[in-house]
Amino acid sequence: MRYLLVFVLVPAAAMAGDLFRDDFSRYPAGWLSAPVGQLNAAIQEYHYLPHRGVPLAPWANPINHQDAWVVSDEDGKPYLEQHLMTDWPEWYTALMITGDPEWSNYTAEVRMKPLSFRYPAGIAFRYHTNRHFYQFALVGGNRAVLRLRLPIETEFRRMAWRDLGSAEFQYDTRRYYHLRVVNSGPSIKAYIDGKLVLEASDSEILKGKAGVSATFPARFQDFAITAPDSELAAIKSRIAARETELATLRAANSKPVVWKKINTPGFGAGRNIRLGDLDGDGRTDILIGQNIPRVRGDAFSHLSCLTAMNLDGKVLWQTGKPDPRNGLLTNDMPFQVHDIDGDGAAEVVLVRDFQLQILDGKTGKRKLATFLPAMDATLKERPYELNSGDSIAFLNLSGGKTASEILVKDRYKFFWIYDRNLKLLWKGDGQTGHFPYAYDMDGDGKQEFVMGYTLWSHDGRRLWSRDEELRDHADGITIGNFSDDPKAPPMAYACGSDEGFLLFDREGRILKHIRIGHAQSPSVAKYRADIPGLQLLTINYWRNPGILTLIDAQGNILKQDEPIHSGSPLLPVNWRGDGIEYSLLSGNAREGGMIDGQFRCVVMFPDDGHPDLASMTADLTGDARDEIILWDQQRIWIYTQDQPFKGKRIYAPVRNPDFNESNYRTTVSLPAWKTVQ
Repeated sequence: MRYLLVFVLVPAAAMAGDLFRDDFSRYPAGWLSAPVGQLNAAIQEYHYLPHRGVPLAPWANPINHQDAWVVSDEDGKPYLEQHLMTDWPEWYTALMITGDPEWSNYTAEVRMKPLSFRYPAGIAFRYHTNRHFYQFALVGGNRAVLRLRLPIETEFRRMAWRDLGSAEFQYDTRRYYHLRVVNSGPSIKAYIDGKLVLEASDSEILKGKAGVSATFPARFQDFAITAPDSELAAIKSRIAARETELATLRAANSKPVVWKKINTPGFGAGRNIRLGDLDGDGRTDILIGQNIPRVRGDAFSHLSCLTAMNLDGKVLWQTGKPDPRNGLLTNDMPFQVHDIDGDGAAEVVLVRDFQLQILDGKTGKRKLATFLPAMDATLKERPYELNSGDSIAFLNLSGGKTASEILVKDRYKFFWIYDRNLKLLWKGDGQTGHFPYAYDMDGDGKQEFVMGYTLWSHDGRRLWSRDEELRDHADGITIGNFSDDPKAPPMAYACGSDEGFLLFDREGRILKHIRIGHAQSPSVAKYRADIPGLQLLTINYWRNPGILTLIDAQGNILKQDEPIHSGSPLLPVNWRGDGIEYSLLSGNAREGGMIDGQFRCVVMFPDDGHPDLASMTADLTGDARDEIILWDQQRIWIYTQDQPFKGKRIYAPVRNPDFNESNYRTTVSLPAWKTVQ
């Protein structure tokens, strides 16, 4: 471990101690993201990976899907290099960050050789999130800038900055420059090669991590963070207080203990499982899907194998040929478990070989099938004559006792509505996004549903649409009355990818549009006891991953932070049964766990060798509290609470039905209680 080697960059003006020093010699030469960087970068949207090839600790690459960083040496001295030309240079910048949110009143310094004049490169400091930090940088070959990245954009895909200062400074790409930033309260002083070039006062962020930033290629050597001894003591005290608070919160919660361990040799998968009672014994079973990508990327994957098993690990049936190469995915797959005909026995409804099929849940045998419609002639990508399907959802459009209408969609443009006998009823199109959400808007027993930014009636009429004016698709969308007023009208909530967060009234008027970044994977639950109604929690991914935003029922931001640097389904967890839910980050023993509405990690998983690639929550033991399902391609572990529930009334929220599982759905957890017998 060589990143704590002490070296002196400049004479210190006052007694100071090290917070951190690194010469980057601990890393192997080459890409820091090989071999994972060769995979589809979307893999970390809803899978957990500890790193993308090379462990980075004590550093982190906040833009985790961007394989920006390489290490090599120059004249025998190691350097860290940002080697990419950023694809959206006006929207985001590559970062490498280290430290603790409690770091304050420190000096950050680094030797930097810019390799391009085109975009800024330099020091990032007082880092809150990858959309909220200060930067001291060189740009254009003739200028030094000091500025603050703002977390909310005013223009589509364009970073918002507040300029704090600019100074003429001629530089070239043949030598290293010593950049130094001194922070003291709101005061910021920036130096180049020992000379003060900029100073400013700004108190928006007074503490935070630090690191380096570059939009186009640049090299960095000898990074250091120092602070006065008195400040080191204050930082240490604040961190200790935080850890004491976390220990108290964790001690007040049940700990996760293993309830089941199941092996999935050869037929396991990533986040591609479904839950349902397949064999009719009244207990939950698991259906695992493997897939083979086709054509390109993740737009035309096909199911290759389905394996049904119970929670004791017994395989009930299998169709298709299993292969461990076919487990991972970065998209939805069109298969669900649902009693579609209402006879009390579950079916498996799927698209395979260009056919919409219904299988018997007990045996996997085909009961009914029909070919999907022809691919539209206007599509730019048309590898097949017939559609291959992207995902499936069930809706109640006929007012029956169950959701018996089947919605099948392609990736982003078209969808079709079938009845339970696979008769095509009608079709629709638009900027569909990933997955619909159904809600009975008028109380007639027949659901309307929102797909993308369009509200559809049960019989195929567009009730309103914003598809044409919004420039990126809805990654997650929901509709309902999430306020504490039961008479309030329902509203639609969208996490619109690069459009950020949007709130619509029931007529489709946009009430709020907040550009928080690439918003996705939302959930709605009672996360905060001190806030009326329910709260929406979303996480960013593309070009600004890991930023959590908690939003109230009226569309107001309550909190933002960046506890991890990847995507996550953000599933609600009814862990305590007391009416307040947690959210699951991941199953990782170090970076995962469950967070509360203040983003504190209040439940951690034991470091017992469990899988942590994918996760899901469900009540499997029947006490209304959630179990946590963690798995990878080889095994499934299920955790439950280490203590029984104590009380006469337990929280039992009503969630989206299991038959509408999706990697993109908005999980909604509506308040409900039940008496403990």
